[in-house]
Amino acid sequence: MSVEVATTPLPADVAQALLAGDHCAQSHGIECREVDEGFAVMAMTVREDMSNSLGICHGGIIFLLADTALAYAASATNLANITTTASISYPAAARIGDKLLAECRVAHQSGKAGIYDVVVRREDGNLVAVFRGNTLRTGDQILRPA
Repeated sequence: MSVEVATTPLPADVAQALLAGDHCAQSHGIECREVDEGFAVMAMTVREDMSNSLGICHGGIIFLLADTALAYAASATNLANITTTASISYPAAARIGDKLLAECRVAHQSGKAGIYDVVVRREDGNLVAVFRGNTLRTGDQILRPA
């Protein structure tokens, strides 16, 4: 007689599954540098097609990077989350060629509702954006047991 033991997928496995289906992140060159429960670091290099008419990175692209970091941090437990509200401030610009790092940390998680903070910096450490988002757990799993 054998007993099956249910195992929870590792955050890195969940992130890999998320990225495999995340065509938006893939098309923008977003990569997952680090992930754990309630934490993620995502990276992206600003390309010319991400710049606005002022020659700086479009704010929507930076928002995309921050929201992606939130999604990976919030879903690292293998429970799917969606962003319900978010706000962002841009104290500095990012330019073509800048490598951006978005670091997300859970500020509060209670049941299905969460609050996450993301700081986006250039690789040199200079702050580009501060993002706060609220999440809702959908009840779905990213990876399903076999």
